[in-house]
Amino acid sequence: MSHKSSQKLLVSALLLALGAGGGYWAAKQTGDGAATKEKTPLYWVNPMDPRDKRDGPAKDNMGMDFIPVYEEQKNGSPGTVTISPEIQQNLGVRLAKVEKLPIHQQIETVGYVGYDEDRLEAINARMAGWIRTLAIKSEGQKVAKGSLLYEIYAPDLVNAQHEYLLALNTANPLLLRAAEGKLKSLQVPADQIAALKRSRQVRETIGIYAPSSGYVSELKVREGQYVEPAAALFNISTLQQVWVSAEVFERQAAQLRVGDPVTMTLDYAPGRSWQGRVDYLYPTLDAATRTLKVRLRVDNPDEFLKPNMFAKVAIRTGKGEPRLVVPSEAVIRTGSQDRLVLALGDGNFKSVAVTLGPQFGDKVAIKAGVEAGDSIVSSAQFLLDSESAIDSDFQRMTAVRPAQVWTQGT
Repeated sequence: MSHKSSQKLLVSALLLALGAGGGYWAAKQTGDGAATKEKTPLYWVNPMDPRDKRDGPAKDNMGMDFIPVYEEQKNGSPGTVTISPEIQQNLGVRLAKVEKLPIHQQIETVGYVGYDEDRLEAINARMAGWIRTLAIKSEGQKVAKGSLLYEIYAPDLVNAQHEYLLALNTANPLLLRAAEGKLKSLQVPADQIAALKRSRQVRETIGIYAPSSGYVSELKVREGQYVEPAAALFNISTLQQVWVSAEVFERQAAQLRVGDPVTMTLDYAPGRSWQGRVDYLYPTLDAATRTLKVRLRVDNPDEFLKPNMFAKVAIRTGKGEPRLVVPSEAVIRTGSQDRLVLALGDGNFKSVAVTLGPQFGDKVAIKAGVEAGDSIVSSAQFLLDSESAIDSDFQRMTAVRPAQVWTQGT
């Protein structure tokens, strides 16, 4: 018989004993033949179907031998089972510790990346006139601080230049300061005012330059267009920091605080994550979805994150109170109860019922049933032969407990 088949026999036999014995089983090899009394099998069981029992040796439809099940000669404590090191190795049993760790509640949701509107630069017209040259051709265009945005012809600008030249000729400091202030209010840069002072030549158009670097997030003007004072022309936004808009359920809203740490990931950027903070909690709840909108601020120094990207978000809340936690894979979940397998040492194991708390990533909190420092089996999935076997076997765990049993794979 192959090693793989032998391992299946052992797993099935252990599962059968666990179900019939009230949530525990015992498996012990014969070792060096020290037993002084020959054991008599109680029955034989199908290795592929623990419910198929026979009174004598048999083979299944694939030619695999049924496994004999023996009454255990050694008296153990109730609910305790013994597994030999060889069988533990074959089954890949792994152990873990029940830990008491400071755990934060974690809210997982999704969100969409957007521009940081606190860093948005709104470019508005300061004077009435016609856009002669427009350097911005489309939304999303990148601009550098000090680069030309547009040139405008404005009668008010021409008049302001004439007033400045007249003030220069009069050499009146008050008039000069007033004329220079008017030019500045019309967004005439200081270097152009200095050039006007040197050349004494009035310019018909003036260039307006970018106050900061970023991307054009909104474009509302076209070349040749007439604009009024205060007209919104376009916005310049940065991507060094971004906003992420997310929503949380009504029952989760009370857990959130401004400043809670955030970790964000993207499905199409595996292995990468971005850190941020809860920046703002909106004051109203969505009546249709019963969710609260949350604004997150996330650092984006390499500008990898782009507006409208879809992201997964994990928000850590609370003060991190110490909790008992175990690996999620260690929990045997059934329809009626949750269990852990305690490793008692010297090959002894015991299945115990536990009360679960919330999930924290790959760990789950334990409210009752074990204590910090307890050793448990973390590879509990080796018991899960099939969902039907789990359901039927665990239903029998509340039945009257028989004597311990001993199994031997052939």
